[in-house]
Amino acid sequence: FKVAVNIIPYLVAIIVAISMLRASGAIEMLASAIASFLSKFNIPAEVLPVIFVRPLSGSAALGLFSDVATTTGAMSYATKLSAVMVGSSETTFYVLAVYFGSVGITKFRYALWVGILADIIAAVMSIVVCSWMFL
Repeated sequence: FKVAVNIIPYLVAIIVAISMLRASGAIEMLASAIASFLSKFNIPAEVLPVIFVRPLSGSAALGLFSDVATTTGAMSYATKLSAVMVGSSETTFYVLAVYFGSVGITKFRYALWVGILADIIAAVMSIVVCSWMFL
């Protein structure tokens, strides 16, 4: 019970941040603003929200993935790329909040940077592999 009480503030902060980003349309605005740049690297604009939300929350990323699959079709390149990204990356901030918060670790600076680097590498490699296999 004590562990659950300790991690509740972190979980609430993550849920509120994701809800604000999705409700405000900030992620979709950014995706549409840089769509022409993304197309040069074979990245559909629909996939950008998945890239940004996946390090924060797995369930929000699955919801966005579901939206991509519904709007673009199950066999589209965007759906396949989103699926690979969801499967190959981690919910870095969730892991830091829940696991590190539950045992009282407060100095997680290096773990944060390594997690973000791993998420960037997962996104880049997903794009490379999917471009090679599906285009």
